[in-house]
Amino acid sequence: MNTTDECSARMPGSSGTDVDITILPHPTRADEDAVLAILRDFTRGVVGYIDNHDLVIVIRDRAAGTICGGLVAQSRWGELHIDMLAVAPHLRGRGMGRRLVEMAERAARQRGCTHMWLDTYAFQARVFYEKQGFEVFGQLDGPPPFFPRYFMRRLLSDPNGR
Repeated sequence: MNTTDECSARMPGSSGTDVDITILPHPTRADEDAVLAILRDFTRGVVGYIDNHDLVIVIRDRAAGTICGGLVAQSRWGELHIDMLAVAPHLRGRGMGRRLVEMAERAARQRGCTHMWLDTYAFQARVFYEKQGFEVFGQLDGPPPFFPRYFMRRLLSDPNGR
C-alpha cells in the first residue's frame, strides 16, 4: 500500500477482474461526478427520477466584485438542505445571514419544499439558526470544542415557516 500519495487495495471485482480501491488525496470534480453518476443511475432505477437542484446565493462586494459570503444548498424530494452559510467577519451582525435564510426559504417554497434542514457544530451557529425558526431534531456528541453537532430543521407548512 502506497501511503504517500494515495492509499489503495486490490480486490477481486464481481466480473472476476481485479479492481483497485483508492483514497484520492486531491480528487477532481470529474472524480466526484463519476461516483455521483453511479448513485444517480441507481436512484433513477428505484425512484424513477432525480430531483436534485442546487441553490447558491452569494453576497458580493459591489466595488471589488468579490464574494464575501453566501449560502449553498440543495433541494430534493420536498426538502431543502443548507450545506453551508458563511458571512465575512466585517459583514456579520448586519442581518446578512438572516437575509440568506429568508431567500433560501423563498426558493424552497417555490420548489415545493415542506421543510429545510442543516447541521451545525457547537462552535458555529446553533443560536443563530434557532432565531431563524430552526429546531434541533438530532445531536451527535464528541469532544469539545467541535461537538456536539446539531441537526436542525424548520418546517415550512405555514406561510411563516413556523
